[in-house]
Amino acid sequence: MSDPVTVENRADIAVLTIDNPPVNALTAGVAEALVRAVRRAVEDPAVRALVLRCAGRTFIAGADLNELERAAWDEAAPLPDLHPLLARLEECPKPVVAAVHGTALGGGVEVAMAGHYRIAAADARLGLPEITLGLIPGAGGTQRLPRLVGVSAAIDMILSGRPISAVDALRAGLIDRMAEGDLEPAAVVFAREVAERPIVRTRDRREKLSPPDLEALLAAGRDTARRTRRHQPAALAAIDAVEAACRLSFEEGCRRERELAEACVRSEPCRALIHAFFAERAVTRVPGVPPPPPPGSFARVGIIGAGTMGGGIAMACANAGLEVLIVDASKEALGRGLDTIRRNYESSVDRGRLSAADRDQRLARIRGRVGVGELETADVVIEAVFENLALKRQVFAELDAAAGPGALLATNTSTLDIDAIAAATRRPSSVVGLHFFSPAHVMRLVEIVRGAATSPDTVARGLAFARRLGKVGVVVRNGPGFVGNRMMFPYMYEAQFLVEDGATPAQVDHALTDWGMAMGIFAVDDLGGLDVAWRVRQELKPFEDPRLRKPLVADRLCEMGRFGQKTGAGWYRYRPGDRAPIPDPDVLQLIERVAAEAGIVRRPFTDEEIRERTIYALINEGAKVLDEGLALRASDIDVLYITGYGFPAYRGGPMFYADRVGLARILERVQAFHREHGERWRPAPLLERLARSGRTFRELDLERAAELAGEAAGPVRG
Repeated sequence: MSDPVTVENRADIAVLTIDNPPVNALTAGVAEALVRAVRRAVEDPAVRALVLRCAGRTFIAGADLNELERAAWDEAAPLPDLHPLLARLEECPKPVVAAVHGTALGGGVEVAMAGHYRIAAADARLGLPEITLGLIPGAGGTQRLPRLVGVSAAIDMILSGRPISAVDALRAGLIDRMAEGDLEPAAVVFAREVAERPIVRTRDRREKLSPPDLEALLAAGRDTARRTRRHQPAALAAIDAVEAACRLSFEEGCRRERELAEACVRSEPCRALIHAFFAERAVTRVPGVPPPPPPGSFARVGIIGAGTMGGGIAMACANAGLEVLIVDASKEALGRGLDTIRRNYESSVDRGRLSAADRDQRLARIRGRVGVGELETADVVIEAVFENLALKRQVFAELDAAAGPGALLATNTSTLDIDAIAAATRRPSSVVGLHFFSPAHVMRLVEIVRGAATSPDTVARGLAFARRLGKVGVVVRNGPGFVGNRMMFPYMYEAQFLVEDGATPAQVDHALTDWGMAMGIFAVDDLGGLDVAWRVRQELKPFEDPRLRKPLVADRLCEMGRFGQKTGAGWYRYRPGDRAPIPDPDVLQLIERVAAEAGIVRRPFTDEEIRERTIYALINEGAKVLDEGLALRASDIDVLYITGYGFPAYRGGPMFYADRVGLARILERVQAFHREHGERWRPAPLLERLARSGRTFRELDLERAAELAGEAAGPVRG
């Protein structure tokens, strides 16, 4: 194998180039090669300074996450240690200039900070995202960053995990210069300049570590950590590490940082977040599906329906640079939809999230028309009309005639039968479900539903289109509710049963959000619209088991015209222009009256009972859809629920969380609920098999991955 680090002299400047595609990850092999390259440059008497750069599209984009995953799960596995490498860089007797381009993340920024100077391309971005994996920067990042940018800026960068632009990095002091023109020649010129100066090592800089308001900054940082990273020990550990930089020597601070980093990597939130990271990258690997086509194969999108979902999908496409044609049956509906899109973009400008120029460019990409003409040039056509099977079949029959022969035909249905919709066309192999989540221009998830006739190429194009929009596409099989909403119904119904049985909507929502859910289920119902689930329940009635208990209150609210935020009242009340839910005494009275009419004896519930009844219902249904083959992997379900349903990433998704609780414990509680509440709580056969054999969903995924790898490799010859 070729050396991942090469050295080339530009007269008196040695240029060290790391080439470890695709993102120049800082593996142990790269670190060793870099030490050798530095030694070679130092020993060359002709070299006066060193430039450290990377080949390809980016600077070092972090450490090897496979090594971090091993350390998270195996307490005998050591945490990757970059300190010897960084000490070698920092102690180099000749100036080291880090030349940053693309995205420098984590260990990449720590390497750059260990150099004596930093120059960056204008489009570079630098960040320490370890917190998003339940970690803290563990290679001196918490010690060197405050020395360069100050305590306040360091806390903000580490707690947010967001990369900053080269302009902001220069302003903060993280880099010393921005390159004009090509980066490497500019870095060589800069290296010649600094070769004339005394070396100032980052570790020796302390002037920014003693601000007069240090105590207040640390206290505010801890408040932010508790507020924005609840249940995540890494956030408070990061503040402890920054405090160590301010109060201890560099060597003592690094030792303290190492102790904190090792504690974080063994924590449950870290294991969950690393699981979620790898799970999200695994969803695109689908057996029998070819590699997705290049993103450039999509240019024009047609959208049928100018309602809430159609408008949100149009914005998602326009935001990604695609040309959009929105089609609706009436001029009035089309006008309302386009006006809503315009208001949404105006709101983004008002909040400072979008420039006026960007707003105008995106609006210019969106056109509207009445009727399905002009769709023959669309690469993708997405139907986003009401959840009514007959209406969707009618739309697809029209699309079959109007769309070009190579178009991807997609339905945004959240629950309905893809096969029945595809059967309305003469090309069912080109039909796929692209289930966006509201608001579609914000939410990251697209549930990609393959029907019985959907071709592998169509699935691959669906995955590529989701990626083109910057979204996470998860492939599932066709079935009532697919995977996400099929699991959602038991979760939602159980919450409604709890309310009928004696809890309140506010108590249920508080129990769930306090545990980590992004929103309570009743607030979610109000946000999406109670009428949406009402229509879905009507469409799914043929699939209902008459033996099972049905919620009673939700339909009564819909009959009263209480559809949620859109009408100012649902499970909660809402003030005009304010989305904050307000508990409504009228709803509580309605619940008590309906329960009394049904003969339900109400009682109080603890938050723990509420969480078990809701989350365990979700897990039990997840085991069923996995066993039935609707989901390929348990980790796919985890990705669905983290990216689309507000499940806390630091708990890893419902199936990962079940493993951590223990499947024997989950099964014990599900069996108890089955005895108490009847058929709806029948344990999933897969949950029973795994619990009794002592296995986990994670182990099942690993076994299936090994099987798939064996199938891909083909038979062994010999």
